Amino acid sequence: MKPQYLLSSFSIFLLFLHCPNTFAQSQAAAPAQAPAVVASPPAATPTQAAAPHGITNVTKILEKAGHFTIFIRLLRSTQEENHLFSALNDSSPGLTIFAPTDSAFSELKSGTLNTLSDGDKSQLVKFHVVPTFLSTSQFQTVSNPLGTWAGTGSRLPLNVTSYTNSVNITTGLTNTSLSGTVYTDNQLAIYKIEKVLLPKDIFASNAPAPAPAPVAPAPEKPTKAVPAVTVESPAASVDISSALFFTHNLVVGSVGLLASAMFSL
Repeated sequence: MKPQYLLSSFSIFLLFLHCPNTFAQSQAAAPAQAPAVVASPPAATPTQAAAPHGITNVTKILEKAGHFTIFIRLLRSTQEENHLFSALNDSSPGLTIFAPTDSAFSELKSGTLNTLSDGDKSQLVKFHVVPTFLSTSQFQTVSNPLGTWAGTGSRLPLNVTSYTNSVNITTGLTNTSLSGTVYTDNQLAIYKIEKVLLPKDIFASNAPAPAPAPVAPAPEKPTKAVPAVTVESPAASVDISSALFFTHNLVVGSVGLLASAMFSL
């Protein structure tokens, strides 16, 4: 009985020595197996790779600045908001935007925007976008007229004149100045203006025609000589009759005197 007891104790002792080694091996093997358990992140799809980061959003900038509600509404209704986003996402030389404030639109005649077609509204927005980045210092060297998204030509003139402390803009129908910088970086510049830039191509034809100058009455034709004599002929007849009557009396008187003289002889 005693040998069996000793044998059992020895077996238990060997098992005890073996278990810590097995446990230690399990702990050591765990880190090596961890990478196999953790799945690697999926590769980016073409759409994800093309998704831009930090693309400038013009409407967000204007919303944050405030006082550009009507201009933002035009950008969205004409889809020009999307064109701006696309232009800023490609390799274009940047953009310069002249953004009219809400007070600038309030100076327009009531109902002006409602009378414009969708095409004219789009043209109006494009007339405020110059397809290149212009800093305030670059206005001193630009060539007039500036080209805009609306085009160029005598019907779409946009002239800029830079002074020491101001930049003046004229269109032939609008004369205004930059009143502040809303946003600027190396690709986009947004400047605040207090009047809507009106292109002649849209608004010159809609302007009321000026009142015609008063026309002087045509001079009366001179009266012909014959009618003038005819008019005065009755008076002349009266004068002749008086002369004849005077002559008749003179003759009668002379005859009477002559007769009296002869009778006296």
